[in-house]
Amino acid sequence: MGVLGGMPAQSQVLIPHIPQLEEERLREQGLILAQEAAQLAQFQQFDLALTRARLASQLVPDDPNIWGLVGTLYLQLGEADEAITALQQALVYDRENSGVLFALGTAYFRAEDYASSIEFLQQGLELQPEEPGALFDLGNAHFMLQQYDEAIEAYEEAFDINDEFWPAINNIGLVLYEQGDMEGAIENWQQAVEIDGTQPEPQLAIAVALNAQGQSDQAITLGTSALALDVRYADLEFLRQNLWGDRLLAEARTFLQLPTVRETLAQIR
Repeated sequence: MGVLGGMPAQSQVLIPHIPQLEEERLREQGLILAQEAAQLAQFQQFDLALTRARLASQLVPDDPNIWGLVGTLYLQLGEADEAITALQQALVYDRENSGVLFALGTAYFRAEDYASSIEFLQQGLELQPEEPGALFDLGNAHFMLQQYDEAIEAYEEAFDINDEFWPAINNIGLVLYEQGDMEGAIENWQQAVEIDGTQPEPQLAIAVALNAQGQSDQAITLGTSALALDVRYADLEFLRQNLWGDRLLAEARTFLQLPTVRETLAQIR
C-alpha cells in the first residue's frame, strides 16, 4: 500500500510541469524558425522564408518581431493585404515599434490606401523622426493624394537628413512638373544627377522635359543614354509605378515615339 499509495502523489507533482516544458520547447523551435526565416530573407529566398516565419508565428504567437517579419516578407512578395494583417497583429503586442509602423505605411501604400499610409508613417515618425526613407514614403503618399505642398515638405525633410538621398530630390521634380513648374522640375532632376550620375530616372525625366521644350537633339542624346542604363524606363506603366504623373507621362509617350528613340530601343532590346 505504501508503494502504490505514493505513485499518485508523485504523478500529481509531475503533471503540471509537462505542458510548461512542451510550451518552452515549442517556443524555442519557433524562435529558431524565425531566425532561419530572417537568414533566408537576406538571400532573397522570400517564399522559403515566409513558410518558416508563418510557422514561427504559430509557435510563438505573442512575439511582435516575428509578426513583423511575416508582414515584411508578404510585402516582399507583393501581397499587401496579407502584410497588413500580419503587421497589425504585431502592433497588438507592441504599439511603439517604429519599424512595424513604417512597414504598415508601405503596405497601405501598396494597397492604394494612401490616407492610412500617411497615418501609420506619421505614427512611426513620431517615434523615429530622423528616418529619410519613411519621410520619402510619406511624401509619395501625399503626392498620390495630390497634396503637393505636403509631399514636397516631406521630401525636403528626407533630403535635409541625408543629402545623398537623390530619390527625394528626383520626386520633388515630379511634383513640380505636375504643378506646371517645368524649370523647377529640371533643376531638381539635374541636382539628382549630380548626386548620382548612374541613375537613369532623373536623366530620362530631363530628356522628356527638354523634348517638350523643343530641344530634341539634346533630349535624344540624354534620353537614349538613360534608357541604355535601364530599358524598363521605356515602359509607361513602369514610369507610372515610379510616380510619374499624367503630365510627364504624356510627354514621355511623345518622346518614346520619336524615330531615333524607337531605333535605339530596338537595338537595346
